[in-house]
Amino acid sequence: MTARAAVIMAAGHGTRMKSRTPKVLHKVGGRTLLDRIIDTVQAAGCERIHVVVGTIPEVRALVVKRLGQAAVVVQDPPKGTGHAVLCAREALADFDGDVLVVNADPPLLQAQDLEPLFTLRQNGASLALLAFEPVDPLLYGRVIRGADGHVMRIVEPSEASDSEKQVRLCNAGMYLAGREDLFRWLSRLTDDNPKREYFLTGIVAEAVAEEKLVRAHAAPETAVMGADTPMQLSQAEAEFQRRRRAHFLAEGVAMTAPETVFFAWDTQVAAGATIEPYVVFAPGVTVETAVVIRAFSHLEGCVVREGALIGPYARLRPGADIGEDAHIGNFVEVKKVTVGKGAKANHLSYLGDGTVGAGANIGAGTIFCNYDGFFKYDTHVGEGAFIGSNSALVAPVKIGAGAYTGSGSVITEDVEPDALAIGRGKQAQKEGWAAKFRKKMAEKKAARK
Repeated sequence: MTARAAVIMAAGHGTRMKSRTPKVLHKVGGRTLLDRIIDTVQAAGCERIHVVVGTIPEVRALVVKRLGQAAVVVQDPPKGTGHAVLCAREALADFDGDVLVVNADPPLLQAQDLEPLFTLRQNGASLALLAFEPVDPLLYGRVIRGADGHVMRIVEPSEASDSEKQVRLCNAGMYLAGREDLFRWLSRLTDDNPKREYFLTGIVAEAVAEEKLVRAHAAPETAVMGADTPMQLSQAEAEFQRRRRAHFLAEGVAMTAPETVFFAWDTQVAAGATIEPYVVFAPGVTVETAVVIRAFSHLEGCVVREGALIGPYARLRPGADIGEDAHIGNFVEVKKVTVGKGAKANHLSYLGDGTVGAGANIGAGTIFCNYDGFFKYDTHVGEGAFIGSNSALVAPVKIGAGAYTGSGSVITEDVEPDALAIGRGKQAQKEGWAAKFRKKMAEKKAARK
């Protein structure tokens, strides 16, 4: 098979986002646009990937983290899309194969949408391009084809004739060609236009001038839709969520109101799980079978094991590992805690850093006091332990297996297995105090009228 490489154009600032965050670092499904397109070209079999960046350090940093320094190609100053790709010529000088040119901002593009371009190349096309038929083609360049389907030219909307404007097939701005052909055509581009830029679309005219075969593949509009504005970003997110909901329903995940459930790009939910309305999955969540996620819960970076019950109104933060048949109830927050099989924390608690043994019961209002303002410390609750309501467990501390803590206790020392620990002041009682107090305050209030 012919070797595959990719050049991703990510040098633009994305000013239409009107955001301090660079456009390609905005997210769909909890993953940046740039990460998503890197994922896509990797899935398409591209063994070499180069990303054209501008002067934004955060974008460069992401590329280095994902692909290494060698993947970075700098375009400075920007001189158009054709110039951007041409900047990668030296980086690919030793490559022998096909080069895929893609934008960094189509968040829903998948490898299966790109594969037809490689098929066109295998079938004799020197240049293959991705096209689509938009609902509203007003602002897109038209792909003009001959009688046998080969591409003759791309006409920008401002230059199209009335008949050309009736053409529905539009240019998506993504191309595939052999490395030698691609950079030869790019080197011939001129900036003879009002913007004084080198436009990537010009390679079509260069290929046609050489009597090379140029073919187009029509992809779904959703596959190539960009995310240049907050509105387009929200539309991409909506389509992503629609696809993920349909996927999980087809896989056997029960959802009574799927339109209210939001997934991340890497969410894993096993068949037989149930998700109630208004649940949000941030990245890094795995849910096993027979789990019930009750309404208004938020999960991130956690594992929920078979048969567990979560929520309603629960928050599972990164590092939470909820064991089989465990219960994490309403207004309970769990962060970096492993909860054992059958353990329960049903009400109004914070569990941060540590472990809860199998079968333990965490009473309402319990707090793992894990932070002293400088460092985090662990709390370990043994198997079958019973933590009384409104207990504060001051880490580092260990509660032994089967031990109890009295309600309202502040526990600062380790508790031996099967012991009862009480850390609170002795109760005192003053007979008749309440009646005397009410009488005194009533008289004082009356005197003020």
